[in-house]
Amino acid sequence: MSEISNIHHCSLLVSDTGRALDFYQGVLGLTVNPDRPDLGYPGAWLDIGDMQIHLLELPNPDPVTGRPDHGGRDRHLALTVNNVDKLKSALDQAGLNYTLSRSGRSALFCRDPDGNALEFIESTR
Repeated sequence: MSEISNIHHCSLLVSDTGRALDFYQGVLGLTVNPDRPDLGYPGAWLDIGDMQIHLLELPNPDPVTGRPDHGGRDRHLALTVNNVDKLKSALDQAGLNYTLSRSGRSALFCRDPDGNALEFIESTR
């Protein structure tokens, strides 16, 4: 059996790639990977170290309303950050809501413009 060694990417459904990039690039500071082929629908690949987030502009079969207010109680993508306070400032400046981790860790949860839940955990290294 093969040994799973890493996560390569996570795909998130978005309704408008440009609006999603305003968040992922403009607020979070991620970089678009230019190597995304023409897949027949809009989207973008965002680099995070050796990993990626793939934004797919496709119809979303899941409800985007009625999700838990706290993203930790929903399916979510967890990312590490160097400084949660800097992220809080960027989210505050953009007028975006977030909740702090209920575990006591230095972490927060927010949602992208399409309701995808994201967790940001401050790196202890």
